[in-house]
Amino acid sequence: MKLDPVTLEIVGNKFAALAEEMCLTLQRTSRSLYVKETADFCCALAGPDGGFFAYPRGIGVSGFVGLDVATAAAAVGPLEPGDVIITNDPFTSGGLATHLTDIQLIAPYFHEGELIGYGWAFIHCSDIGGRVPSSLSPTNDEIFQEGLQIPPVKLVRAGVPDEAVERLLAANTRTPDANRGDLQAMLAALRTGRGGLAAIVARHGVGDVLDAQVDVVEYTAAKARAALATLADGQFRFVDYLDDDAVSRIPVRISVTATLAGGDLHLDFTGTDPQVAAAFNIASLGRPHAWITTRVLALICTLDPTIALNAGLVRPISVHAPEGSVVNAVRPAAVGVRHATASRVNDALGGALGLAAPQVLPAASSGLVVPVVVAEHDNVQVLEPMVGGTGARFGADGVDGRDSGISNLSNNPIETVETEIGVEILRYGLIPDSGGAGRWRGGCGLELSFRVLDDGARLLARGLERQCFRPWGVSGGGPGAPARLSVNGSAVAKVDVLPLRRGDIVTLCTSGAGGYGDPFDRDSEAVARDVRRGVVSETVAARDYGVVLSGGRVDENATARARSGSRGSGFGFGPERVAWESVFDLASADALVNALFTLPPRERYRRRADIVAVVLAELPDDFPRSAASAAEIDRARAALRDGIAATAR
Repeated sequence: MKLDPVTLEIVGNKFAALAEEMCLTLQRTSRSLYVKETADFCCALAGPDGGFFAYPRGIGVSGFVGLDVATAAAAVGPLEPGDVIITNDPFTSGGLATHLTDIQLIAPYFHEGELIGYGWAFIHCSDIGGRVPSSLSPTNDEIFQEGLQIPPVKLVRAGVPDEAVERLLAANTRTPDANRGDLQAMLAALRTGRGGLAAIVARHGVGDVLDAQVDVVEYTAAKARAALATLADGQFRFVDYLDDDAVSRIPVRISVTATLAGGDLHLDFTGTDPQVAAAFNIASLGRPHAWITTRVLALICTLDPTIALNAGLVRPISVHAPEGSVVNAVRPAAVGVRHATASRVNDALGGALGLAAPQVLPAASSGLVVPVVVAEHDNVQVLEPMVGGTGARFGADGVDGRDSGISNLSNNPIETVETEIGVEILRYGLIPDSGGAGRWRGGCGLELSFRVLDDGARLLARGLERQCFRPWGVSGGGPGAPARLSVNGSAVAKVDVLPLRRGDIVTLCTSGAGGYGDPFDRDSEAVARDVRRGVVSETVAARDYGVVLSGGRVDENATARARSGSRGSGFGFGPERVAWESVFDLASADALVNALFTLPPRERYRRRADIVAVVLAELPDDFPRSAASAAEIDRARAALRDGIAATAR
């Protein structure tokens, strides 16, 4: 390190405080509900190399700490004081933007003509054009359907806004006023950053400030390696699935092999399905990108809560993500619902790293983030960003109604929702019996039910997952309950754009989280307390926990008899995944993916769909929700072998 520890601590804390001040400026001056209430935004400070050296801990989206502004900054050519860059294109921004509705602004900061860093701000805007209101739909099959693509360009030149760019932006959105207001809030945040960094330079000198930018990142990197070094070295693999790709019945497979060696971590996504003709792709560009490393960053910060948030967190991580896979998609892949895949990557990483540290990593959390969008005639708003519960871990129950996965978004107050959107909230609360049973119970999911007050509204609910493959339990723990969506009591699968009428009642129940440990080992009084709280029913207490209640009290003799049965162990995947893998077992699925990647990129998705369609034709229509007979499984496996062999020839 170049600075003494005391100076570094002082300057480093000033950096972090400035990043939070920028965020507060943005949130307090923003226009849209999804920014000012939900807090889908962030600000940070980047060094001349483009990596973040200061990132807020207590406000904004925490998972983007590993992003980098260098590619976007270089794309516009020479910069001067007062410039501001705008972009939303994942492919030309170097992965800085992750889908088109995330608007990125970058401002270079100078001292006496020398570039000393960048300010960065992003918001999730209400709409950026495209095929559907709010721009994002799971059924979009290329990025051109998702709205206006903005390669890195100057929004402000030497302090003067480019009115042509502003007009272009306003003409390509359904919510120009809200977008304009949020852009002004971001510009205000960047001005706050510029003034704050100048004040730090004036107090400590430009040399110490530049040295501190490097030192804080190197210090975090060293601490991150030390944290990972506490885990067992070795190679650990885990597989998980998206329910389907929204345009077919076919699940999307995520495979990760984590290799730990002396504090370094390599993530290999070989075995992951090719990119899909839907909006679930991640444009990671093969880097340790935010959407494929979030679980690792959370783990590091759990192992060492004192660690600062900056680019050093990703230094120990290397990645192999096959080009053209769903976690390293190539243009013109649709990426609008990339957070659904990121959630499943998060779960797969949790499973793999849990094999290395079973008493540190939790069971699977709900594994979904569903921004429920109501689009009215002249109003497009996220009514509520819905999540489920947190997975149980060794020694503690999961958190009810709060997911520790990729989202740290706030919920919207019901009073604000009913003021700004034409709906009446009927229920917003926990779902009994949705958390996976275990010695430590998984967190319960959430139910949101609302009545539509006017004709002409439309519903969008991107990211609706875990309706089939449940959040898994660990060490004998059970899976969480699956998610479900209904309109007027009728079940709905994944939603593109669903027209609504006055009086329609929409109900979304999110998935619960996985349990940890054998449910028969749970303290019987803890089960009775769950029943009194209404999160577990007496029926489930007896069936899953072996706890028999009489008059609200534990019947010790009946409970002892009920708990004398067989004990659980291993992962609690749920019947749907067990059924799926009775046909698509690990080796066969690996062989299929390997064969697909021998084909030209444009042929992989179609060929995969053709093979799986032939296999599913041998199975019940609702497979894997419905069990198959042994004869049906044998025929399906034979069809799979034939398809793999024909593809590999």
